[in-house]
Amino acid sequence: MKVLVTGFDPFGGENVNPAFEATKGLRDKIDGASIVTAEVPTVFHKSAEWLNELINKENPDVIVCVGQAGGRFGITPERVAINVDDARIADNEGHNPIDEAIQPDGPAAYFSSLPIKAMVKRMKEKGIPSSISNTAGTYVCNHLMYQLLYMIENDFPEKTGGFIHVPFIPEQVLDKGNYPSMSLNDITTGLEACIEAIVEYDGKGDLKETGGTTH
Repeated sequence: MKVLVTGFDPFGGENVNPAFEATKGLRDKIDGASIVTAEVPTVFHKSAEWLNELINKENPDVIVCVGQAGGRFGITPERVAINVDDARIADNEGHNPIDEAIQPDGPAAYFSSLPIKAMVKRMKEKGIPSSISNTAGTYVCNHLMYQLLYMIENDFPEKTGGFIHVPFIPEQVLDKGNYPSMSLNDITTGLEACIEAIVEYDGKGDLKETGGTTH
């Protein structure tokens, strides 16, 4: 198995993006799976163009996109991506779409094809705070997750993929007041745990246990 893991470049005035920084520490091999990492731009549509090129170049079996979710306490595999761009802030090239469909011919939403519940369980076993997220937002992270799953449905049906959000790292919250953060090492450990679960549950679906929320 080959796993492509992507992370975004810094955005929103930050000097670092823990999503990509954490991928740098991933082992080259995790439970027999070969790991390839890459950085993608925090830019609507361009991020998907880069991802498409990476998939064609690397031909991975699994694609895991990682993004920053400042304010979250744990690592959160995303359950669903919705077909809308609604940018609270401009992307890194100044694009600010409002209520625009990502793919006009696409469905309203796509669900991750990764074993997200098994991923959360494996992270918790390693002492990493984690939970399933039911919203990837409406910024570039949701955009890329939707585009990835659109590509899988239309161009790469033999592949699986999804998205993981990670918290700020400590250096990002020094002047932000009471914001949660997680060490870069713990984020990397969490991502490796996710990949371990992906390898273990390949072809087996996901755990059948609760992972929902009441609100």
